[in-house]
Amino acid sequence: MPSPIRILTLAALLALAPAAAAAAPAANPAPLQQLRIYEIPRANEGVFHDRFRDHALRIMARHGFAVRSIWRSEHEGKVEFVYLLDWPDAATMKAAWAAFMADPEWAAIKKETGARHGRFVDAISDRTLEPVPYSPDRAGAGG
Repeated sequence: MPSPIRILTLAALLALAPAAAAAAPAANPAPLQQLRIYEIPRANEGVFHDRFRDHALRIMARHGFAVRSIWRSEHEGKVEFVYLLDWPDAATMKAAWAAFMADPEWAAIKKETGARHGRFVDAISDRTLEPVPYSPDRAGAGG
């Protein structure tokens, strides 16, 4: 017959197993999205769009960026450039941004266009969006 200590130890392990499983990180992190909102000077809106369309998108693609959609918005009298990115996980997002910001071609383009046109961005808002389990776009989501 097992000793009372072994029984208590086994009972404690069984009781704690669900909590430990819930606290353990997922083997495959859920994909996430990133929402970027740039407040851009109205006077430079056209050249901002030219630079993003003709250069930033191409260089971002080279570094693994997946731009889902792009919008223009006006909020509180300010022009905003808004875009949504898809990422497989946070580590990939962080590495891609570091590579993009260190890209010599992008640095040269920013330097040249900034010298010619002045400031392109007044402020940046950045949000990482993590899906909730019941989101309608998640497989098997329940309501």
